[in-house]
Amino acid sequence: MTPPSLTLTLLLLLLPTLAVADPIHVPLSRRSRVSNHTFDFQGEAHRLRVKYGFAAPNETLAFPRRAGKRANSIGIPVVNQDGDSSYFGSITIGTPPQPFNVILDTGSSDLWLADTTCRTCPTMPLFESAKSTSFQASSSENSAVTIHYGSGAVAGTLATDTVTMGGFTIPDQTFLTVDRLTSNLLDGSVSGIMGLAFDAIASTRATPFWQTLSQGGQLSTQEMSFWLTRVSNEPNAKAEEPGGVFTLGGTNSSLFTGDIEFNTMAGTPSFWLLSLSGATVSGTAVKITSGDSALSAIDTGTTLLGGPSADVAAIWAAVPGSAPSQGNQGFWSFPCANEVSVSLSFGGKLWPINPVDMNIGPESTGSSNCLGAIFDLSLGSNIESGTGNPNWVIGDTFLKNVYSVFRASPPAVGFAQLSDAAGGSGAGPSAAPTTSTSLLTSLTPPGAGANPTGAPSSTGANDNSGTHSGAVLEKAVSFLMLASISIPSLVLLL
Repeated sequence: MTPPSLTLTLLLLLLPTLAVADPIHVPLSRRSRVSNHTFDFQGEAHRLRVKYGFAAPNETLAFPRRAGKRANSIGIPVVNQDGDSSYFGSITIGTPPQPFNVILDTGSSDLWLADTTCRTCPTMPLFESAKSTSFQASSSENSAVTIHYGSGAVAGTLATDTVTMGGFTIPDQTFLTVDRLTSNLLDGSVSGIMGLAFDAIASTRATPFWQTLSQGGQLSTQEMSFWLTRVSNEPNAKAEEPGGVFTLGGTNSSLFTGDIEFNTMAGTPSFWLLSLSGATVSGTAVKITSGDSALSAIDTGTTLLGGPSADVAAIWAAVPGSAPSQGNQGFWSFPCANEVSVSLSFGGKLWPINPVDMNIGPESTGSSNCLGAIFDLSLGSNIESGTGNPNWVIGDTFLKNVYSVFRASPPAVGFAQLSDAAGGSGAGPSAAPTTSTSLLTSLTPPGAGANPTGAPSSTGANDNSGTHSGAVLEKAVSFLMLASISIPSLVLLL
């Protein structure tokens, strides 16, 4: 059960924002890794290579590639799945509303749900369009859409319906009703994905939910912010745990300390893109390639950190005892007894990553070497200069260690030091690396062990269910999906 002191902490975290009329707080919980559930790091790496253009998708499905109002304060359960491997939120669709769990992904822009016509869907809740009086199927000749991920694909048809999240409602939101998806693309109670990047990269060519809210003036400020908890190092973590706080339409001042360092986004808004300007290992600077090679996607739908071959090799060369992993292409191993201290900068301060997050588990069963959370995204290939595609992907391995803010106008991503209430260590960012924030790790959500109504639970774009050489990687890294912007603030307790 949830310790009373931790429950009180979560309630107190809501109070500063609830006292203001605008912000909306949505409680999130997190589904943690169960002991016999392994993290498919190779699947995750391949998914990211496909997602960002470094590899071709696995063609596992035989179908063609195709192209309200102000809200009041409200709470919505959101789940962190499999030991920080994913964070997701609750939405409702239709009239009357049907609740569903969806991955919150700042690395994509499409909203899709599995529906009752799906022939290959596992046992997750399915959208019943026939029961919605506001459902409208698309009459367009291009209504059939396929979305490819590294770990599989989904296919379906476009439609519009009323979509609500935390009191925000869009009456005619376009989304994809999915009738086919690759096995293992989702699990648990998760029924789909809500993309939270910009409309420029939407396969459905629809305006994302958050962007419609922002453009329609429904948000108090055009910001979204996240505090993400960590339980991957807790052996007794339950299947579902509180995952932190997601604020749509502002920030929660009780969750960070000091100023938010905003970094202007690079290029035309598509992904949430920043330029990686520096990295250190144990306080020693590592040379990082500048220019297009430094373009980085800040992606809550990603567990790990991926980067260009030369830069990743330079980081691991500074780690004593590290070497390319045998049999795990693109990954590096290091002695499990060692702590790897890495800090990253995106134009100003160096933000340290907790060594716990840098270790994703033993290289193989019984091995004294562990795999590192920074992997070679490109495998020696190069994205053509000027394409606007990122060469770095910054996932939850980093994002758990900061309070992150996504601002739509002017486009920027900001980071701040976690407060004591959010589990911050007090070390903070600096010009030299320090052991990063220690997040709350023993929280349990309401109804832990069950699938709360409307609380999503799976990873549409992140394949976390596989194994590697029989190894059970007990330390999962978070698979979080951030949202972005809003006008009364929407805060999700993760």
